[in-house]
Parts: sequence; C-alpha cells; structure tokens
Amino acid sequence: MSDVHDPNAVNSLVELPGCSPVEGRVVWDPVHSLWNGGMLVAAVVLAPLTFSWSALVVFVVTTGGALLLGHSIGFHRRMIHGSFQCPLWLEHALVWIGTAVGMSGPFWMIRAHDLRDWAQRQPECHPYLAHRAPILTDAWWQMHCRLELAHPPAFDLGRFQRDRFYRFLERTWMLQQLPIAGLLWLAGGWSFVVWGVCVRISVSIIGHWFVGRLAHTQGPQSWRVPASGVQAHDVPWAAIPTMGEAWHNNHHAFPGSARLGLYPGQSDWGYRVIQLLVRMGLAWDVRTPEVMPGRIERLEAVR
Repeated sequence: MSDVHDPNAVNSLVELPGCSPVEGRVVWDPVHSLWNGGMLVAAVVLAPLTFSWSALVVFVVTTGGALLLGHSIGFHRRMIHGSFQCPLWLEHALVWIGTAVGMSGPFWMIRAHDLRDWAQRQPECHPYLAHRAPILTDAWWQMHCRLELAHPPAFDLGRFQRDRFYRFLERTWMLQQLPIAGLLWLAGGWSFVVWGVCVRISVSIIGHWFVGRLAHTQGPQSWRVPASGVQAHDVPWAAIPTMGEAWHNNHHAFPGSARLGLYPGQSDWGYRVIQLLVRMGLAWDVRTPEVMPGRIERLEAVR
C-alpha cells in the first residue's frame, strides 16, 4: 500500500491468479471469540452491579470518542481509505484510539475490511462476507469465527506494515486497555472500569456487527454499483452513534470519500471533525465525491 491511493481501490489487497471470494469454510477464531465473549460476559454480569450515572456518562463519552476519532476517522477514513492526509503523529494518535476501541489490531482491521470490500465487489461471494447467513449464525460467525478461503488473495500493507508503532499495536492490542483501565480506576474505581472498558468494548463490537449486517441487507439506497454482487444500504437511525459510518450506501458508491453523509439531513460527525482538522492546519487533501472525477458515471442512481 503506497501513500498514493486509487480513491476507489481496495488498497491493501493483491489479487492472485485464481483467487476467489466464494469457496471457503468458517472456522472458530479462539483469540477474538474469547475476547469478545469475555467482554460480553463481564458487561452483562458486572454492569448492573456497578451502575452509577457517572459511570454511564463515562461509557457514553469513551464509546463515542473512540468510535469517532479512532474507528471512523483513524482506522476507516485515514488508514484504510486514505481519504485525507495528516501529520504522522496525528495518524498514530488516531490509530491508537482506533485500537483502543477493542475490536482488534490495525493490521487485522485493514485485512478484514479490505477482504470484505473486495469480495462484495465480485459477482458472488461467500455468505460470511455478504452477511447472508441467518442472523444468529451471522452473529456467531462475525464475532467468534473467521473465514478461511480455499483460494485467498494476498495483502500488502505497505508503509503501515513497516511502521514500528503499528506493529507494536498489532501485537499488544488487548493490552492497550490496561492504561485506560488504570486511569478509569483512579478516576472512579471499578464502576468506571466496568463501564468504560467492558461495556464500551462489548457494545462497540456488537454494534459494529449489527449495523454492518443491516448495511448489507436492508435499508434505503441512493446508488447501485454495477457488477457488485453485494449492494450497500444506509442505516439512518445509526448515523449519529456510528459517527456517519451508517451512510453505507454512499460509502460503497464513493469508497475514497472522507465525507459519508452526502445529502441534507445526513449527519456525519466524522467529516465535521476532519473539516475542523483542516481549519487547524492538521489535515489536507480531503477527498469528497466532487473531486473524484469519473466515479459517478460508473454508478446507477436509485433515486
């Protein structure tokens, strides 16, 4: 992956002769399964016992802040799609926050995203990659399993793979919760730790799966991408909690755009923060559909 991105490409994925997103088997992923399951059990058991209004505020602030700055801006719009440029120190900070969301390390997030993105652009793909399994099966697959393709593509993460800080985060992504837990314990004891770590991570993981499933199965559409076997949908009610990521139909139409909420009334807090960074001189070369010539001609308007 170079610093010069095709705005609509799956930048880390390398298609090999014969690679296919169709044939494969879903297998248990013990690392993510035990992590995700453990956080859910801790949240369900301990959250009622440690509830306080201040702990709820901690949960809302830490979850919203991590999803906004880390997952949406750091991981998705900056690292995966390169939809804007910023200083390396700021990129590192945003990616650390994205890692602190608690889903996985940065390399795993890139590969998981780009594999699904590539597969959905093909005429057919495995039900795992299209969220086409029954809802409970899909939940188990996405949060506790991984797909092993019979003929997988390769990945080239470019400068991200060479970055020592990102390699450190990939090795220690679970351990990144320890300094957060320590600060929360000093600020408010175990109540803050449970709600600011366990509940936050569990809600983020489940919410990511649930909104992702809806965004590939049902909801309004403005665009269709010809030749793609999986078409995306918008999930309007989730626009604010996902910081604009729920405008997924827009995203499939213009993958390289930093702006996901394209129409009046489409809330996109992630893009607003990027605009603020631009005004502060901390972001530049921000991509929007207006500066992506030729893309709209390759789409089919639904409305």
